[in-house]
Amino acid sequence: MASDQTRSAILAAAERLYADRGFGDVTLRDIVAEANVNLAAVNYHFGSKDELIAELFVTRSIQTNRERLNELKAAEESGGGRASIEDIMRALVGPTLRGCLGPDREGSTAARFMIRASIESVPPIRRIKNREVDHLRKFAAAMRRAMPGRDDTELYWGLHFALAMAHHTIREKERLLRLSEGKCDLDDVRAIIDRVVTVSVMALTMGDLPSKPALRPVVVHGRLTRQDL
Repeated sequence: MASDQTRSAILAAAERLYADRGFGDVTLRDIVAEANVNLAAVNYHFGSKDELIAELFVTRSIQTNRERLNELKAAEESGGGRASIEDIMRALVGPTLRGCLGPDREGSTAARFMIRASIESVPPIRRIKNREVDHLRKFAAAMRRAMPGRDDTELYWGLHFALAMAHHTIREKERLLRLSEGKCDLDDVRAIIDRVVTVSVMALTMGDLPSKPALRPVVVHGRLTRQDL
C-alpha cells in the first residue's frame, strides 16, 4: 500500500472507530487492525494516538470553520461591509448544527466523530479548541461592526453563549427529546438554528437589565431577622 493510501486508511479507520466507540475504548492496535496496516505505520505517519486524534479533529474543524467564514463573508458583502447581527450569528452556529444534526447527516461517520469530540473531553482536542481562536476573532470583529456601541465584553460573552447553545444542543439532544416527550423536533435543523440565533440576538440587543433595588433590613421587635445575617 502506498504511503498516502496507508495514511488515508489509518485516518478513515480511526474516525470510524472513534465515532462508534469513543476515544477511551479504542487502542492503536484496534486502529491498525481496522486499517489493515502495521503499528509502525501509525507511528511513522502520526507519532502517537493523541496526534492522530488531533489530525482528525483539525481536518473536520477546518471544513466547518471554512464554511462559517464563507457565510460570514457573504453576509458582510451583502450588507455593504456590515452584516446584521442575526446573519453573523447564523454564520457562526449554522455550519456546526447542520454538520451534526438532521436525519441526512447525523448518521455519517464525520458527524458522529464530531459529536464524540464535543461530548468527550480529551486532551488533544481541548488543546486545539483553546489554541485555535483566530476564526472566532473574525466573528467578534464582525459583531463589533454590527453593534458599534456595544461593549466588547458583551460581544465576547454573546459569541461564547451562542457557541455553547449550539454545542449543548448537539450533545444533549436525546435528553431534550425525552424531556419534551418528542415535542422538540431535533430533525428540523433550520428551526433549531433559528432558535439559537433568536436567543443569541435577544441576549445582545435587550440592553442592560435594571439593577435590583437594595434589600432593606427586616426588623422584628427591634432585632434583625435571619434574612440579614
